[in-house]
Amino acid sequence: MKRFQIIQQFLTFVAKSGKWWLMPLVMLLLLLGAVLVFAKGSVIAPFIYSLF
Repeated sequence: MKRFQIIQQFLTFVAKSGKWWLMPLVMLLLLLGAVLVFAKGSVIAPFIYSLF
């Protein structure tokens, strides 16, 4: 349960403060991180490298 505590705290913060504009930013960063992790040893690694 401690694993999901940070997610719960973030969602509580967003709900109480009304900063819903943070959600797309966080989702984009998580998606970018996932792409970099999964593409590290794959065929699309040169394409990802050329983006940065």
